[in-house]
Amino acid sequence: MQKLINKITAKTIIVVGVIILSSFTLFKYVFDKNDVIFELLFGSLNQNHYAPLKLDDAFSEKVFELYTKRLDYNKKFLFQSDIDELGKSRRDIDDQLLNQRHDFYAKSIDLYLKRLKEKENWNKELLAKPIDFTVDEEYETDYEKTTFAKTEADLKNEWRKMVKYQVLLRLDDMLDRQEKAIEKKDTAWKVKSFDTLEVEARRKTLKANDEWLKRLNKISPRERFSTFANAVTGVYDPHTEYFAPKDKKKFDQAMSGQFEGIGARLQTKDGALMVSEIIVGSPSYKQGELKAGDQIVKVAQGNAEPVDVTNLEIDEAIEFIKGKKGTEVRLTVKKTDNTIKIIPIIRDVIEIEETFAKSAVLENKNKIGYIYLPSFYTDFTRTGARGCAADMRKEIEKLKKQNVKGLIIDLRDNGGGSLQEVVLMAGLFFPKGPVVQVQGKNSMRNVMEDRVPDVAWDGPLTIMVNHNSASASEILAAAIQDYKRGIILGTPSFGKGTVQSFVDLDNFLLPQFDTIKPVGQVKITQQKFYRINGGATQLKGVIPDVLLPDPYEFIDLGEKEMDNPMPWDEIPKADYVEFKTINYPSVIKNSQARVKKSPQFNLIESQAKEVKSKKDDTKYSLNLTKFRTEQKQLREQNKKYEELRKEIKGFSGQLLSDDVAKFGSDTTRLNRENRWVKNVTKDIYIHEATNVINDIK
Repeated sequence: MQKLINKITAKTIIVVGVIILSSFTLFKYVFDKNDVIFELLFGSLNQNHYAPLKLDDAFSEKVFELYTKRLDYNKKFLFQSDIDELGKSRRDIDDQLLNQRHDFYAKSIDLYLKRLKEKENWNKELLAKPIDFTVDEEYETDYEKTTFAKTEADLKNEWRKMVKYQVLLRLDDMLDRQEKAIEKKDTAWKVKSFDTLEVEARRKTLKANDEWLKRLNKISPRERFSTFANAVTGVYDPHTEYFAPKDKKKFDQAMSGQFEGIGARLQTKDGALMVSEIIVGSPSYKQGELKAGDQIVKVAQGNAEPVDVTNLEIDEAIEFIKGKKGTEVRLTVKKTDNTIKIIPIIRDVIEIEETFAKSAVLENKNKIGYIYLPSFYTDFTRTGARGCAADMRKEIEKLKKQNVKGLIIDLRDNGGGSLQEVVLMAGLFFPKGPVVQVQGKNSMRNVMEDRVPDVAWDGPLTIMVNHNSASASEILAAAIQDYKRGIILGTPSFGKGTVQSFVDLDNFLLPQFDTIKPVGQVKITQQKFYRINGGATQLKGVIPDVLLPDPYEFIDLGEKEMDNPMPWDEIPKADYVEFKTINYPSVIKNSQARVKKSPQFNLIESQAKEVKSKKDDTKYSLNLTKFRTEQKQLREQNKKYEELRKEIKGFSGQLLSDDVAKFGSDTTRLNRENRWVKNVTKDIYIHEATNVINDIK
């Protein structure tokens, strides 16, 4: 590594010297910075990755395949001849990277931008005239089944079909809503002719596609470089990624549930940046002048010159509004009465409540506690953010005051997070002991244990998982399952059994070369984790004790469907003692009997077959009559699934009294949480989880 650092340092001296001594162009500087990033990237990957790769022709070919797939994923810009031209470097990318050449990458960007420019007028041209919907033709919506066009005529024809399909979707929706209004004799509905609706559908499609092309054109060189860098890291495994500084900041905020800003929820409406909600207790709320419905037109940092944000994308505008705690932002807003006002707000730390654990008391013969955990969040920003293990303990203590008989922890759609947090959380349910085994590339095994004898919950326990429960979710579910401490219920989990850590690339540059900092960080797969029984969740996931029907059970999902996943293997089991309190055969048998008799679960089983059928049938007719017939059939099919979201007899729920008191006068939050509880009590999976809790003696 030191040799690498010396080489990078020497190169940096040259780069800095050139910048100082000449009118060095930004374009050249970007590529020199990219040289440094790749040097640091390969050094870090070689030293830290669980399974370092040899940079050879095979590696180069994998980079080529992954990058070209991501460069033009829908095959609407590049020609097959462009791919063939880029293909001349398919076995040379490794040599180019090692020798600090960017022929392949530079050519790919030049070609893509050229083709993007050529297509800008196609959208307007193809949507300028009424569309003939009587022709019998089809449009393929699964891009993996399509190929790159050989000629301009072929590609333009694909664009024609694409925009025709987009217009059809809007037109069908408009006609359907109008027909329902006429059927209901809605006098407030203004009936429009087919021609008028067709014009309106084309206009909306034109606007949507113009915005799409605008976003593609605004992608920065740094963002395009990140796409290429992640095609390189993606060859190692799907979770090793390069993060540009801005992307790392967003990751930290998402995983910690915190950001620094003003506490206003924003949305775009007819191209305007509007305030949709003020978060109670936030700087905006305390300042008092910014209101829902206000339009933000300019943003100034303190007394600096304001920036007009009316033509910016919402993400760009938000970046101007966010800022360090304690700093001032001045918003020029257009109020609902059309008056213009400048509102100064001092930024502070804002918590995103949707990130955190929350609970409810459910009633199904007994009181049962329910905790929803969206992620295994922790203090990634090191600003005093909350940790999910401590929050879980708090929710359990609140539920215990309600005298609940059992506890359900919902990890569905929880993609994971902090390894340390999940070890702490598992320890809430059993005394001291191993939680997960971790192994690095040197085959050294580390058994991560809960060392705290205190148990927060020793009663009946059910963990809910689904296809999107990954990583830390699988660690918790696997540990509870291996200890036989509780029942795992739902569908097989995602199958991610690897551990990543961030390496800050800035740490390998000497302080005197701050001119090119920050260069970003790389998230590297450094370890694999294993169950305490010695098996791995990698690729296989966690198979629930109680398997429930699932709409996607016939669809291939999870880690095994990603590019270049790590293989499955196993290691010796850890030393642990199983609980003997649950009669698993009896609980499983009772659940299977209920599911077999359940009209809702039988409906889900038929839905799964329809989903599979529709997944394979990805072509749509572009004939209006045939398209509308197909869509009506789909809507009729979907109507029967509305039964799955109806109230369940004998099943109810409520917020905890502690939470109601905490929300206080925040009626918006209280209403939102009450709606959440109501939806919880309509969930047949949660209902079955309460049945399982009642079966655990």
